Amino acid sequence: MVITKSEERGEVMHLAKSGRLIIRLETAGKETKSGELLVDANGRPIGKVIEIIGPVNAPYASVAPMTDRINKIIGIRVFSAGFLPKRKSKNYQEHKGFEYSRKTSKLTIINLKECFPVYV
Repeated sequence: MVITKSEERGEVMHLAKSGRLIIRLETAGKETKSGELLVDANGRPIGKVIEIIGPVNAPYASVAPMTDRINKIIGIRVFSAGFLPKRKSKNYQEHKGFEYSRKTSKLTIINLKECFPVYV
């Protein structure tokens, strides 16, 4: 993985009592978003951004660590590696004969013959 200067996000400051890493961001936080994956200069994962905190002109990021070597990463520069792919959730609309309403959160059977051909 080739890291460019434009992908640089900031520096790991310390480990909070909550278990999250606190990272001082270089830019005003406009480029960094929740869910972004951060890596070190070698491309090893450091963690995932959970939230942006602090003042707008000097923000910090609260990051869920993805490594056990916390003491070795304090003080290093971190870089952006994009976003992790979203998990595929069960989509009830894909199943034949079912309809899912987000407004009422109800699953209804549209066609019994498609769902239960043996029993109808």
